Amino acid sequence: MLITQAPKGTEDLLPNDSYKWHYLERNFKKVCDCFGYKEIRFPTFEHTELFERGVGDTTDVVQKQMYTFNDKGGRSITLRPEGTSSVCRSFLQNNLYAEPMPIKTYYDIPCFRYENKQKGRLREFHQFGVEVFGAKGPSIDAEVVSLALTFLQNCGLNDMSVNINSIGCPSCRTKYKEILKDYLRPNLDKLCSTCNDRFERNPLRILDCKSEICHGIAKGAPSLLDYICDDCREHFEGFKKQLDCLGIDYKIDKGIVRGLDYYTKTVFEIISGSFTVCGGGRYDGLIEELGGDPTPGIGFGLGIERLLIRLEDLGVEIPNDELLDLYVIALGEKASDFTYKLTYDLRKNGIKVDIDHMSRSLKSQMKYADKLNCKYTAVFGDNEIEKGTVNVKNMKTGQQTEVKIDDLCEFFKGDNK
Repeated sequence: MLITQAPKGTEDLLPNDSYKWHYLERNFKKVCDCFGYKEIRFPTFEHTELFERGVGDTTDVVQKQMYTFNDKGGRSITLRPEGTSSVCRSFLQNNLYAEPMPIKTYYDIPCFRYENKQKGRLREFHQFGVEVFGAKGPSIDAEVVSLALTFLQNCGLNDMSVNINSIGCPSCRTKYKEILKDYLRPNLDKLCSTCNDRFERNPLRILDCKSEICHGIAKGAPSLLDYICDDCREHFEGFKKQLDCLGIDYKIDKGIVRGLDYYTKTVFEIISGSFTVCGGGRYDGLIEELGGDPTPGIGFGLGIERLLIRLEDLGVEIPNDELLDLYVIALGEKASDFTYKLTYDLRKNGIKVDIDHMSRSLKSQMKYADKLNCKYTAVFGDNEIEKGTVNVKNMKTGQQTEVKIDDLCEFFKGDNK
């Protein structure tokens, strides 16, 4: 039945796996904090025109992948396919340009694109991202790359390569587009209908087409990097110098153009195996395109599902630090009432503790506690309540420690936590 099936291209996050996501989320926040980035949150949907103007109406995202609908007021609304355009809109709407620069932000969001489901690519997917505004020099480019690398390395990803390129500025690209069109023109009849439409409007998008035939033709095209202007070349050289300064190895990949129209100058990808786990670049003209004053910007997006798949492929185990500290077992009605209140008091003091709600036997409760991977168990009967002490059992070693009931909080807040 459809009502018991999630829509195609979506996945549930089940309770036994949520700790992996929480681990990555905490790790990402911690790294962003260390780099001086602050969290920004924004709506799940925006006016469609924001993405048409920001992402570009010749991109696959806008032409084929957006979830767009009219609301009850007749307004065209789109579920966000990416984060950068929304952050730029927020930057303008909330006058962040009036604050001291640079503005350094990060986010953790779901995004939506209508595409065929494949490994690591869903119609609802989740993304970490950063966006920085106001810094035009190449040092911020290298910082953004280093932030992504630091996070990924902290997650256990150690087989990465950094690929970089420059796609120049609008001035460079105007000249290059004519060179590219001259190259493509003899093969127009072989290009797909979408690329034929792009030929006059934005031939650069042909370089990013997923069609095997178009990709094969585009592979031999002249490189944009060979035609960038002096200013863009100076920026690219500065970017490389800053990466060298940080000790970050990189390769120049002239084929990187990224799939969104707003990119300028620096573009980069971080690769692990055959996976692109992170991609981003500069978008120095996007704020102006959306109606603001010229403001440089740079950022990246990092797919959480793809990262989890890659970590699993490499056998990287994500630590589960969300296990219960204690499972309390009560023998008898008096002990049940006592531990019910005790459990509540422990929880209020930050101890992760649970009790039986299913009327299980003592043996079944111990099996259940073991299945939950609880760190400790404690069995309470009338005797323990009268003495005011209980034996706390380490479920890993089997060792038992007699602890005063009044000291249980201190026991678990100490080294045993």
